[in-house]
Amino acid sequence: MESFQQILVYITLAVAVGYLVWKFLLPKSLIYGKKKGSKCGQDNCGCS
Repeated sequence: MESFQQILVYITLAVAVGYLVWKFLLPKSLIYGKKKGSKCGQDNCGCS
């Protein structure tokens, strides 16, 4: 029973660390990719 609890703790720890890496360390362009076909033109007016 003790080893089962250790496995659950390590799985929880791995999920938490993976979430933090995904949320804070990965660049946004890698996660979402580049937007195609912007409606704003070339002047980057801030609309989406």
